This record gives sequence, C-alpha cells and structure tokens, in this order.
Amino acid sequence: MSTYRDRVPRGTARAAVLRTIAGRERRSHLSAPRVPTVGIDIGGTKVMAGVVDPDGTIVERLRTETPDKSKSPKVVEDVITELVLDLSDRHDVHAVGIGAAGWVDADRSRVLFAPHLAWRNEPLREALAARLVVPVLVDNDANAAAWGEWRFGAGRGEDHLVMITLGTGIGGAILEDGRVKRGRYGVAGEFGHMQVVPGGHRCPCGNRGCWEQYSSGNALVREARELAAADSPVAQRILEVVEGHIGDITGPMITTLAREGDPMCVELLEEMGRWLGVGLANLAAALDPSCFVIGGGVSEADDLLVRPAREAYRRQLTGRGYRPEARIVRAELGADAGMVGAADMARLVARRFVRANRRRAERVHRAGWIAPAPASVGGESRPGGVGRREEPATGADRRTGAGPVGEER
Repeated sequence: MSTYRDRVPRGTARAAVLRTIAGRERRSHLSAPRVPTVGIDIGGTKVMAGVVDPDGTIVERLRTETPDKSKSPKVVEDVITELVLDLSDRHDVHAVGIGAAGWVDADRSRVLFAPHLAWRNEPLREALAARLVVPVLVDNDANAAAWGEWRFGAGRGEDHLVMITLGTGIGGAILEDGRVKRGRYGVAGEFGHMQVVPGGHRCPCGNRGCWEQYSSGNALVREARELAAADSPVAQRILEVVEGHIGDITGPMITTLAREGDPMCVELLEEMGRWLGVGLANLAAALDPSCFVIGGGVSEADDLLVRPAREAYRRQLTGRGYRPEARIVRAELGADAGMVGAADMARLVARRFVRANRRRAERVHRAGWIAPAPASVGGESRPGGVGRREEPATGADRRTGAGPVGEER
C-alpha cells in the first residue's frame, strides 16, 4: 500500500499549498467542511487530544503525559499516533491539527525548535501524515489557542488580538483581521523569550532573564520550592501538604492553596501577575492590540493572577492616561483553547480529504466497480478514515478507500 508520504507532492508545490491555505484563513473558515476533526495540544507536561465538532464542541478527549525531553522525537510521534487512532476508532475523523509547543516554520511543516521537547528541525507534519493517512496541519500551540479563542471564545469580534498562554513556559500569538501573524519565518509571537531581566534566571532556550522565567508555571513552582527548601516560615503550610517532599509541589497545588488564603501562595501568584502585566505593557507599546487573552493552565488562578496583571499593566503602559487601554481577559476555552483551535484549523485542510475521496469514488465508478457515493461535507459518514487500508471493491460492503489525500487540482 502506498503511503501519504509517497502520494503528497513535495518541495515547492507543498509549500505553495500551505501558503495558499494561510492566505485564505479569514474567508475560508466559514466555508470549511463541517466535519469532525482531531486537535492535539502538546505542552511541556501533557498531550491533550480531542475530537472537535464544527461548532467548537469537544466530543471526546484523551490526555497523557508528554514524554521526557530526553526521549527521541519518534516517541512523541508514537504518542500522538496512538491517541488519534484511539479516537478514530469511535469517530469519523477527516483531518488532524497539531498545536506544538515550539517554533513551527512558515509552511507549518517542521518544528524548528521546542525548548521543552526533543524537537530540532523535526519534519512533524510529514512524519504524522505518513502514519495517519489524512491531512495533518501543524502550528504553534499559542497560534492554535488564539485561533480557538477568536472563533469560539473570549476573542470573538476582536480584530486585533494578542494571546498569551501561561503553562510550563509562556507562549504567544498575534491575530489581526482574522489572520494569524506568523512572521517571515513562522516564529512570530515567541513573547516568552523576551528578555525582561538582563542576566536573570537561565532559560531552557539558552538565554537569561526571559519573561517566562518570571511569569509561568515553571517560575511559580521554582519560587515555591526555593522557599520550601529554605524552610521559610511562610512555606510551612505547603510543606505540610506535601509532607516534606518538596519535589511534589505543583502549580495547581499552589493555586488551590492561594484560593484557600495561604499567604505565601497568594503572594507568589500576585508577583507572577505583576511580571505578567509588565510584559503586556511592553507588548502594547509594540503591537497596540485591542484585547489580550490570557490562557493556558496557569490562567486557572483567574483573579489571583489577572487582577495584579491589570494593575501592573496600567502602571507600566507607555502614554498611560492618554491612550485607550486594551482589555485583559481570561480565555473562555481555558486549557482547551489550543486543542479546539488546532482542530478548527485542521478543518481548513479537511476539504482536501473530502475532494480526494470524491475523486476516488468517481474514478472507481467510471471503471465500473461501484456506484459513486458523494463525500460528506456535513458530518455524515464518508469512505475511508484514519489509519484504514484500501480494500478491494467486493460484495455489498465495498469501499472506495481513503484516496490520494493531500492532492490539490
């Protein structure tokens, strides 16, 4: 059986197709096939996968831990493949969207660099498409989250939106007039690696003083563990919770204790919020958005984090008092924004799967093998599917197969 790798045109033709899709984002999302797709959100600690319908509703989700960064890239690909195949056993999947925590090239094909994973110039789209036999779209996880919030969440109606995702690190995305701004090389929006403290904490990216070293999940946990390791009086409550095992301190635990009123945890979140506000003010000076959407797992702290961020933003904003202030809101989709956005982006390329199956059915019909069955664009069943092999057309249960996925004629 030929694979997707064999059938898809390479090089310049493939890049041209992806650039065309990028240029059609604003106008084509309304006309994209209304079919189920899978969204994958790969972070530094977890991999989330879900089947998402055309209205942004998650039909089913799966979650597993992210393989250790010392593992080979294939290990992560194995995890993604297993999740997609598991979901495809119960759902009619037409395309897969990947939101990766790393720098993705302008063609949305390769992960150039992932600080928290072992990806270095990794051809992720090609590797996965060869195994899944449906169209695969790869983008930065923050870009996917911004798209999800613009389509279905807190960013609806906004023409100039900046998304900040607070998780293991800080991700960012820019969306203007309904289009994700990726930059010339595809790596725009890496706000987490702006230097805010010269000579500050070392960052996994190789530099010092990056913004995410002061306003991210890693920064929050690092500060709490340092206080606990010093046996600080303010850390006694969290030491009791972890029974002295400092390595068990986590971000969600800090948030929970802060909600219960623990002074140290409240103070840590407020400090993180202040650093968040400083970074937002810098971004406002450069980009002048109408809205900042704060997402990611750490945003679950809600007002414990967002309130001090708004206060610091107003104090640091250039021209404060003489210019409109961007709204700072929490993501409505929460930690699901990246998964939902990746699935919706994948719907833009799902039409290739639908067209390929239609052409396949027509060719088979002309050969006199089987009556044509129109491909679905409304969520009904269609021939073929993720990981399924083509079968000979025999008997009443004949199929047309997946066809040459990825063709554009």
